[in-house]
Amino acid sequence: MRLTDRALNHLPTRLAILLRRHRETVKFGIVGGFCYAVTLLVNYALRLTVLDEKPVTALTIANVVASVVSYFLNREWSFRTRGGRRRHHELMLYLAINTAGIVVNSAPLWLARYVFGLQHPAVSNLVEELSDFAFGMVLGTLLAMLFRLWAYRAWVFPHDDVRPAPNRYEVPAPAVQPAGTVATETPGA
Repeated sequence: MRLTDRALNHLPTRLAILLRRHRETVKFGIVGGFCYAVTLLVNYALRLTVLDEKPVTALTIANVVASVVSYFLNREWSFRTRGGRRRHHELMLYLAINTAGIVVNSAPLWLARYVFGLQHPAVSNLVEELSDFAFGMVLGTLLAMLFRLWAYRAWVFPHDDVRPAPNRYEVPAPAVQPAGTVATETPGA
């Protein structure tokens, strides 16, 4: 039994069934959480060093790095059974959607900074940092995540059950006995 199935078996039955039914979305969320951490680390590493005056550029670069990581994790884990396109076509669609996703992710931060004026000296450094985090790392990421989930399913990985999933959780069907026979258990079975 796989680790994920053992973990799900420790949850309440209704929750386990719900998570198994929406396994793809749950996996997408886990990959998204990991890539969020990648984005956060790269963004702040850039902002605290070479791009301290360019927060939108730092966030954009961080999203590009996270998008590359995301492609491999989503293709091989989240959407493992989906496909329907040749690999190069799939990759080009993925890159196009992620480019749009990066724009969606960066747009709230750009609006906060350059339209609403939430930057120093108009506001304090604390307000600027809180605004950057709320608009860039929270709102932008949430909007981009919803857009990407929809777009990946619709265009990049459009067909379900195209590629086989090894060890996919299946509920075993009960054995059917012919009428009039008695089921016997064999020793050691």
